[in-house]
Amino acid sequence: MKLESSLFQAIRIPLLTLKHLRHHSATDISPLNSPLMGESTQAQAQAQIPTEPTQPHPDPAATATATATANAPPQNRSPTAKIPLRPRKIRKLSPDDDDADSKSPHAAAEKPKSTPPKAAKNKIVPFQPKPAPKIAARSLSCDGEIEIALRHLRAADPLLAPLIDMHLPPNFVSFHPPFLALTKSILYQQLAYKAGTSIYTSFVSLCGGEACVLPDTVLALTPQQLRQIGVSGRKASYLHDLARKYQNGILSDSSIVEMDDKSLFTMLTMVNGIGSWSVHMFMVFSLHRPDVLPVNDLGVRKGVQMLYGLEDLPRPSQMEQLCEKWRPYRSVASWYMWRFVEAKGAPSSAGAVVGGPSLQLQLPEQQQQQQQPQFLDSINGILNLGACAWGQ
Repeated sequence: MKLESSLFQAIRIPLLTLKHLRHHSATDISPLNSPLMGESTQAQAQAQIPTEPTQPHPDPAATATATATANAPPQNRSPTAKIPLRPRKIRKLSPDDDDADSKSPHAAAEKPKSTPPKAAKNKIVPFQPKPAPKIAARSLSCDGEIEIALRHLRAADPLLAPLIDMHLPPNFVSFHPPFLALTKSILYQQLAYKAGTSIYTSFVSLCGGEACVLPDTVLALTPQQLRQIGVSGRKASYLHDLARKYQNGILSDSSIVEMDDKSLFTMLTMVNGIGSWSVHMFMVFSLHRPDVLPVNDLGVRKGVQMLYGLEDLPRPSQMEQLCEKWRPYRSVASWYMWRFVEAKGAPSSAGAVVGGPSLQLQLPEQQQQQQQPQFLDSINGILNLGACAWGQ
């Protein structure tokens, strides 16, 4: 029995030693991988060693861990480490690149300051003329405003320069209350200058003087009283309509003075007997507005025809276009048109009569053709009344 146990021990020890050697790497302890042996010798030695598969005893803890891992839900494993390829940026040749480069901290050092940007070199900018400065005209009675107006008219229309040199400049100094001026314009309608002056003088005396020509005073006058001094029944109704609009607050002297030209034209033409021509003359000679063009005035139209050598008398619709260059002093240029016609003594197939304080209303077309000699008289009437208003 002792002999058998000794033999069993002798066999068991080499087997355990061999099993222990197989668990280690061949490169660590095996002499077969020694650098002293050639490749062919190593291959022959490895072929002679029998290889037996070894099955280690299963570990209960390892078996439980493997089972849990197998039953666990699959996880996203990270892919094999690989350097991603970044897409190559394509640089666009556009003006935007210059803006991006200018924002970088090294842009100032890299680019000289004198080099203009590419966008300024390649961009074609169309020529745009600068708009002419707009002149804000004041009342013609303001100090120095007439001189400014004459300089502007000389530069804007060289044809006016000889007329400006030929006549003394107008001088707006006087001011009539709007109600008195509008009343006078109604009384002078369709009358010669002398006849209108006679009736107006009687009217003022009936009221008690120019200071007493007020809405209440005019409303107190009956049509019979007005007829006795030469005022027709129609003109009497015109005077009463103007006075009622003042009495009702639709119009007043203060509101008329403060209104702009367009609003004033609209409000005054609502009065019976006051048309566009009367409003234009009232705005020029009573309120001293600088930019009024009496497109319906025969004298101004005739002066424009002579100034520009037109074959026909310009229509009122053409006057705005022909006289556009006179802005914003069309009132002063119109005054020189009256002077021009007066100096030329031009005959006309139409006539007009004087009215208002430097105001004049045209006759109807049927009467104009029968009043040829009155054309120059009406021009002189405007200028004479205008001279009184301007202090000449």
